[in-house]
Amino acid sequence: MDISAIEGQELTAVEFVSDYLRLRFGDAGNGGPLLTLYAWPHILLADFSIAYGEPEYRNALCAQIGEMVAKATLDEMESLTVELESGTVIALSLHEEELDGPEAGSYSASGDGQDEEEF
Repeated sequence: MDISAIEGQELTAVEFVSDYLRLRFGDAGNGGPLLTLYAWPHILLADFSIAYGEPEYRNALCAQIGEMVAKATLDEMESLTVELESGTVIALSLHEEELDGPEAGSYSASGDGQDEEEF
């Protein structure tokens, strides 16, 4: 699956929904791309990384709102990485043994879910 459409887009929203996460890109009011993650990604900052459950995880993730996406890759069964222009990377392992369910997330280029593809 190709998620490169989010490259050059701004991260406009980070939504914590019960037990999953949504990342919205571009003009969220006009249906920008949407990544829904059913597993919690790591936040790789310049000096250290933060995992879900660690102090400041939510703050570190929300601090990326407004950053532009430099590179986005989804390697099926391997990893999802969203590198921001600031150098911060949002990374999720897609190895089966590290996931709680059969899907790690989904991607919708339109943001409305009608074209949603699971990975």
